[in-house]
Amino acid sequence: MDKAEKRALKICAAKARLGAIIGTFNAKSGHPGGSLSAADLMTYLYFKEMNVDPTQPKKADRDRFVLSKGHCCPSLYAILAMKGYFAWEELEKLRHVGAMLQGHPDMKGTPGIDMSTGSLGQGVSTACGMALNAKIDNSDYRVYTILGDGECEEGQVWEAAMFAAHNKLDNLVIIVDQNGLQIDGAVADVCGIEPLDKKFESFGFNVVKINGHCFDEIEAAFENAKATKGKPTAILAKTVKGKGVSFMENEVDWHGKGPNKDEYEKAVAELQAIIDELEAE
Repeated sequence: MDKAEKRALKICAAKARLGAIIGTFNAKSGHPGGSLSAADLMTYLYFKEMNVDPTQPKKADRDRFVLSKGHCCPSLYAILAMKGYFAWEELEKLRHVGAMLQGHPDMKGTPGIDMSTGSLGQGVSTACGMALNAKIDNSDYRVYTILGDGECEEGQVWEAAMFAAHNKLDNLVIIVDQNGLQIDGAVADVCGIEPLDKKFESFGFNVVKINGHCFDEIEAAFENAKATKGKPTAILAKTVKGKGVSFMENEVDWHGKGPNKDEYEKAVAELQAIIDELEAE
């Protein structure tokens, strides 16, 4: 990708992080840490990779996205708003009673959401079903799902992995947001999942390991996935929980709480400075 395209993606990712902070501040709750770590990955999916159209959110040939770690929807909502599915101002109503944007994705209430998620481990199974449906219908849409690394402790993830490989779902891409932290601490301390690459390989996956904040590596990984035939792909993306906000980075406390007013203002200032710098280039 050229410099201008990469710059545009970086700006969108920074704005997605800003939207996540706006949402969790106004909700006084939510999950900013994992929302910020996955922002680059979701930005690339919606602004570069996937065939989607906000004017036709249910078009039959669209690519599908399942946020299996559904609690990290604040940055996804910001991306959907930037893409044109709904107004940016909806982010300020996150988790409010009767609002469009709830604490986990709702396919019935939010345009652009392909699957309601929240119970960890189940989203990836849904993505497998979508990918199999495309095969049965001879459709060429692709299916993408993002899991947390803590989520990979769930047994259902590995049942889904067996299913995907058995059915040769080469139209399925599983992305693991490996920020190393979950609600109770470090993933390695709670229930270590490594070597994650060897595990997915043993289940019959094509595996790509990347820096989940580098758009060149993200692009190469998705191109690799499209070129792989006969097996699903797992992209293992090393990320930083709370990426982009200095006091949130690599801090497990920011797994599931909203910022207070002072924290909100500091986070907004840091992210706006990033956006301003990128836009001035």
